[in-house]
Amino acid sequence: MVAHTTALAELAAWAESVLPRLIDDACTAVVDRIPLYGGDQLIPAAELRRSVEQNLRFVVAAVGHPGTPLDLAAPRETGRRRARQAAPLPEVLQAYRITFATLWDALVEHARHSARPATVDALLTASTMIWQLADEHAFALTEAYREATAELLLAQQRRRSALVEALLTGHPGPEAGPWEAAALLGLPHDGHLVVVAADTRGLAEESLPDVEQRLAEHGILSGWRLTPAQQLGVVSLHPEQGKTVLAVLRAAATARAGVSPPYRSLSDTPRALHLAQAALAGLPAGRAQVREFSPSPLAALMVIEPSEGRRLAEQVLGSVLRLPPQDRGTLLDTLNAYIDQEGSAEHAAEVLFCHPNTVRYRLRRLQELTGRSLTDPNGIAELATAAVALRLSSVTALWRGRRTPAAKERLHPTSDPVAPGTRGRPAGTGETGDR
Repeated sequence: MVAHTTALAELAAWAESVLPRLIDDACTAVVDRIPLYGGDQLIPAAELRRSVEQNLRFVVAAVGHPGTPLDLAAPRETGRRRARQAAPLPEVLQAYRITFATLWDALVEHARHSARPATVDALLTASTMIWQLADEHAFALTEAYREATAELLLAQQRRRSALVEALLTGHPGPEAGPWEAAALLGLPHDGHLVVVAADTRGLAEESLPDVEQRLAEHGILSGWRLTPAQQLGVVSLHPEQGKTVLAVLRAAATARAGVSPPYRSLSDTPRALHLAQAALAGLPAGRAQVREFSPSPLAALMVIEPSEGRRLAEQVLGSVLRLPPQDRGTLLDTLNAYIDQEGSAEHAAEVLFCHPNTVRYRLRRLQELTGRSLTDPNGIAELATAAVALRLSSVTALWRGRRTPAAKERLHPTSDPVAPGTRGRPAGTGETGDR
């Protein structure tokens, strides 16, 4: 036993004596076989040499002193450092294997030339130790690498979330503007943008899971922030990608979500958030639906100035709102259909399932009640604006709450209405469309 221990010590002493050459050989082999280590851009040559030397000295010392407690601080530090350098884990582990193999090959060659039985026996013992140490090193390095990677990803997510918050609030910081925040998020300056606001499922649980990745698969960049009540996102898209964005959101949505109209200026992001949240609020709670806010600037104005919108709706349509529920609903549905169908009584009749003359009769009655004419530009403007305001404001509660279930369904259609101002729109829908 003493002779065996002596042979191991002699083997380790020999390895110690040729350690500078082994370090050179291992570094050369790593650089030749792994392109990642071929330049100083990612991992400097001096750092590689230092890491190789630490590992070889550790293994040689362990062979010479088998009872020494295992210290894995070096591979753990290497794992953390390589993760921060974004070096791929397979290449890092391959460099470790090359380093250990360089030592093993040298020991085998030494034993072959020695021709002493004790040296050969010591080599067999050392082989078990060396490869066990290699496994321990690789495991420690891998665990540290993964932990550091998770920490880096979490830090990156926190930073992206903060940058999205900066865009949504319009307050990036004292030394940066929204353009700097967008650049750090990777959002181009020359594209269109939309804001998405979705209810969370439960407390701070995403209702659009993996949405950033799903959009990225279509070449659409975005940034997201999760709050206790909402999942908020800023999406950059080209005009032709609008339908793709909606399709991805619909496929991912597990709760209701609102989408703002497209906009160009990053400084308009807080306004777009307001519109997305207005679209969200217009959906029935509990439904996994996606709704776009109307591109109409009039609808946006009513949302931005809701108190004026309520006042306008009451002033222009007050006499209609005070009618019995059935009459009130019929006249308001007719007005909405007439406006949405571009002032065509015939097309309004199609979506209302009645005769055009019936539409004209209802419109004449509405003009009598409001004192405003649909042939007068001012009258048309006031009636249209009041109708939009009524759809968006809490004044709706004055008449929606007492309507029949069928009429309520027309306010929250389950079908897919087309954009405002186009033919074929269901009567009584709001300024936005459920998707």
